[in-house]
Amino acid sequence: MSAVFRHALVTGGAGFIGSRLVRRLLDRGLEVSVLDNFSVGERDAIDPRAQVHGGDVCSRADTERALKGVDCVFHLAAKVSIRNSFEKFYDDVNTNLMGTMNLLRCLDPRVVRHFALASSMAVYADSPSEAPIPESHTQRPLAPYGASKLASEQICSLILGQAGIPFYALRYFNTYGPGQKFTPYVGVITIFTTRLLRGEPPVIFGDGEQARDLVHVEDIVSGTAATLNAPAGTYNLGTGRATTVNQLAGLLIRRIDPSAMQVYAPAQAGEMRFAVADITAAAQKLGYRPERSLEQEIGAVIEWIRLSLQVGVG
Repeated sequence: MSAVFRHALVTGGAGFIGSRLVRRLLDRGLEVSVLDNFSVGERDAIDPRAQVHGGDVCSRADTERALKGVDCVFHLAAKVSIRNSFEKFYDDVNTNLMGTMNLLRCLDPRVVRHFALASSMAVYADSPSEAPIPESHTQRPLAPYGASKLASEQICSLILGQAGIPFYALRYFNTYGPGQKFTPYVGVITIFTTRLLRGEPPVIFGDGEQARDLVHVEDIVSGTAATLNAPAGTYNLGTGRATTVNQLAGLLIRRIDPSAMQVYAPAQAGEMRFAVADITAAAQKLGYRPERSLEQEIGAVIEWIRLSLQVGVG
């Protein structure tokens, strides 16, 4: 149990990462409230021990209701996409930035003593190589999604700093794991796996030599929960290991359908070529140690997606 905090709010707590964070916090002995509009997440994904508030993070009434009795906040509610954020830029920025600002205006600084924001690698400028990038790397988003996350970080830093509330900006890298829903825009592992299981080729945008830091959802949750007993700051959460899109496609083809061939398409606007995390700060300050490897975990992901397709929920 946390020695300091009693009651956490997880916005987006019905989602892929949020539902697992809810369970982790409950297991640590905290009371947990969830605020989610269920636009993506599922009510059934939430641990029954949690208090569930159906509502929108952009709604003052919904947010004030969910914040009652809360002394620590984990803000995960967001529109999560890079490519799609060009077409849907208004919805993206409205949820990610205005939702964050609404949450800030609703919290009571006399009660809340911890605020963690799920940010993204998308806040960074592109990198010239696969070398891991630290938190000091230039912040110059390539897409509206990244811009909304960077603006949210900056607003949180200003408002929470003035209020004296410790702030944690957690820059998540490419998160994967069982339970990630298929969309055409988010989660390269889920997209490639779903296509292969449907008998379709994985489509690689660009030459496939772009590198990603693929981090398991349970490691992301561990790093996020670790902020409860750590100094405030900005932290990359990834693995520090690079995997090219070509390598990933090859791994999945070997596991699912060795006769399949990847297809190449033009590179997409807004996507970084190299995005690998330097996790030194998280290791030193959060005690963060990612424990799961892609090679060990990919089988469970494939089987979860296979089952999802069979029952019609993938």
